[in-house]
Amino acid sequence: MNCLFCAIVTGDIPASKVKENANVLAFNDINPQAPTHILIIPKAHYENAAELAAADQKVLGELFAMAREIADEKTLNGYRTVFNTGEDGGQTVFHAHLHLLGGRSLQWPPG
Repeated sequence: MNCLFCAIVTGDIPASKVKENANVLAFNDINPQAPTHILIIPKAHYENAAELAAADQKVLGELFAMAREIADEKTLNGYRTVFNTGEDGGQTVFHAHLHLLGGRSLQWPPG
C-alpha cells in the first residue's frame, strides 16, 4: 500500500504532530485553509469516513473527541470538523481524515 498518511503514522514521512494516542494521530495540515487546520486520522488505514464508521465506531468517536480536546487547548471560539468522502466529495488522500478548522470566523456554505 502506498498511503501518505500511513507513512506519517509509521514515521517514514515527517509531520508537525499536535496530539496522539494509541489509535489516533493529529497533525497540522501542510496547506492550511484557516489559522488552525489540523488533520486527525485513525492510525489504522480506512479509505474514508464511511469505511471507518462501518468498521470501528469507537475510533471514529476518538477522532471527534480529539478534535474537541485540541479546540479546547487552542481556546478556539468555534470550529468546524469536516470529512471529505470520495473523489466527488473532495477527498484527495484516501485514508480517512477529519479536518479541524478554526481560528477565524468561518463562512457557510464553504464552497
